[in-house]
Amino acid sequence: MITSENIFRHELIGLYLEVVYSKNNSIIGLCGYVIDETKKTLTIKLESNLSYGKSLEKIISGKRIVSEKIISKDISVFHFKLPNGEWVEIDGKILVNRPEDRIKKKYKKV
Repeated sequence: MITSENIFRHELIGLYLEVVYSKNNSIIGLCGYVIDETKKTLTIKLESNLSYGKSLEKIISGKRIVSEKIISKDISVFHFKLPNGEWVEIDGKILVNRPEDRIKKKYKKV
């Protein structure tokens, strides 16, 4: 089970996140589900853009198109929603590593 203490040892794909701070102001407030992770980036399926209050989903001729966004980990701070409903704030600098290596790494208790 994913908790705030062991989130670093788990897969982030499938978790809901919100970007709460970034050096790139255009991505602050973006939220959605993590669909891919690399060493330095997270790809999210956008649900909405809170900073503009607009839904990014578009319906074109009966088909729904959902946008995806690639976000740099090292310049951002994220809020992740855990399966139990708890929200956890994580500095992206801590996540900069290949997912398979991050899971094996030992962390000090925070």
